[in-house]
Amino acid sequence: MTLLEVCVDDAAGLAAAIAGGADRIELCSALELGGLTPAPGLMALAGKAPAPVRAMIRPRPGDFVFNKADIAAMLADIAAARAAGLAGVVLGASLADGRLDVDTLATLAAAAAGLSKTLHRAIDLVPNLPEAVEQAVTLGFDTILTSGRAHSAMEGLDDIALVQRIAAGRLTVMAGAGVSAGNAQDILARVPLGALHGSCSEAAPAASAAAARLEFDSAGRKATSVTKVAALKAAIMG
Repeated sequence: MTLLEVCVDDAAGLAAAIAGGADRIELCSALELGGLTPAPGLMALAGKAPAPVRAMIRPRPGDFVFNKADIAAMLADIAAARAAGLAGVVLGASLADGRLDVDTLATLAAAAAGLSKTLHRAIDLVPNLPEAVEQAVTLGFDTILTSGRAHSAMEGLDDIALVQRIAAGRLTVMAGAGVSAGNAQDILARVPLGALHGSCSEAAPAASAAAARLEFDSAGRKATSVTKVAALKAAIMG
């Protein structure tokens, strides 16, 4: 059976994903930036959720080339996720040429010992997919989230299929980016994956005029839709 993971970035999104039938939650902040580390308070709330939750560990937007200060922050965030009782963490780190930063990932994975671990879309920047998949297995990741190095999972199906073949059941390959009820069956018909990942989101309600005037809102902010989560879950179930 294919697991449905829904990424959310606030308390309302967490509740919506669970109500819609998500099997697992990826907990973030600022999904409009690709997802950053959630606040400790949101982690604590998610620790009480009835579905397993993995926290995104990403201290800033931009690339995944992290310096010592970034890594120190990420280690503290992993500790916060553990303290909140979350099931796992979502990690990624790159070298300047796009290859996985194996040394940094080994440090982060060691700090997350005993937690479930997803390798995020840093893998979509690598020049050599077979090498990256083998590194992920060696580092102890149980899941790889990938769009197949493309803008969307539908566009990257060839590479997703390649990752699936190389993984050979040693970890779960999870397609993400643009996954919806409308294309889930097409993706699974091409590549029988163990998991799909989606935001199931829609445009968030507009902020008040005063908040917008003072730039307290983000133009790209989204809200998780219970209806879209349920529809994607139904599509996966067939």
